[in-house]
Amino acid sequence: MDFLSAIILGIVQGLTEFIPISSTAHLVFASRWTNIYGGNPEQITATMAVIQLGTLAAVFVYFAGDILGISAAFVRDHWNLLTRKRAMRFSGTNGIRPIWMSDESWLGWLIIIGSIPIGTVGLYFKKVIEGPDTKNLWIIATMMIAVAVLLTLAELVGSQRKELRDFGLVDSLAVGFAQVLALIPGASRSGSTIMGGLFAGQKREAAARFSFLLMIPAITASGLLELKEAVQKQLLSSDDFVALAVGTVVAGVVGYLSIWFLLSFLRKRSTAIFIIYRVIVGAIILLLLWKGVLSPQV
Repeated sequence: MDFLSAIILGIVQGLTEFIPISSTAHLVFASRWTNIYGGNPEQITATMAVIQLGTLAAVFVYFAGDILGISAAFVRDHWNLLTRKRAMRFSGTNGIRPIWMSDESWLGWLIIIGSIPIGTVGLYFKKVIEGPDTKNLWIIATMMIAVAVLLTLAELVGSQRKELRDFGLVDSLAVGFAQVLALIPGASRSGSTIMGGLFAGQKREAAARFSFLLMIPAITASGLLELKEAVQKQLLSSDDFVALAVGTVVAGVVGYLSIWFLLSFLRKRSTAIFIIYRVIVGAIILLLLWKGVLSPQV
C-alpha cells in the first residue's frame, strides 16, 4: 500500500464510519479503485479493521469527558457498594436503573451489555467476516437498501422521547442486537445502531451518542485482533504499516469532524437525506451488477 492509497482510505473511513451510509461499502469501492493488495480479501479486511482504530481514536477524543465520567462513576459506585457505603436498593430511578447507581455508572453497564451480541456473533462468524463474501457487491447493495427501509420505519414509528439518562436494558439490547447487522457489509454500524435506538423510542441525537459509545468495545477488540493477526500472519509488510499509520491518523481527524457534523445535524433534522442516499447508491450498484458493468467480487 502506498501513502496516497492510505490517505484515500483514511478519508473514506473517516467520512463514512459515523454517517449512516456504510463505511464498508465505500471502502470496498475505494480498495478497488486503489487496487490495494491486488484485491486480496484477507489483507483488505485487515486493513479496514486497523484503519478503524483511527476513527476509534476520534471517538475517544470527542467523548473524552463522557468516557472519563463513566469510568470514574463506575469504579466509585461499585467500590461504595462493595464497602457497604451505599445500600443495594433496586427500586431504581423512574423504574429504569438501580437506585444506588449513578447515571454515568448505569450507562457503563448499558455499554457492556449492549456489546455482548456483536462480540458473540463476531467471534463465531469470524472466518466468514474475513472471507470474500463480505466484499460481495450484491450483498452490499442489498443491505444498503434494506437498512434504509428499516431506518425509514424507525423514523416513522419511533416515539423519539428518550434521552441518554432514560435508557434502560431494553435500549441497550435493542441497539446492541441492531449493531450485529453491522457485521453484514453495506448495513452500516451507525445506521444499524441509530435505527435500533429509534425503534426503542430514543431521540435521534441520544441514539447517535449511545451508538458512538457502544462502538468503542467492538472496534477496539476487532481492530486490535486484526492488527495482531496481520502481524502474526505477515499479511502486511513494514511499508504497509507505515502507510497504514498515516491513513489511520487521517481517518481519526476526518472522523472527529464527522461526529461533530452528525450530532449537530440530528439535533434538528431526521435521517431522511442518508436514507435517500443509501437507496440511490444501492439501486445504482444493483443496476450496474445486473447489466454486468460491475463484477460482484474483485
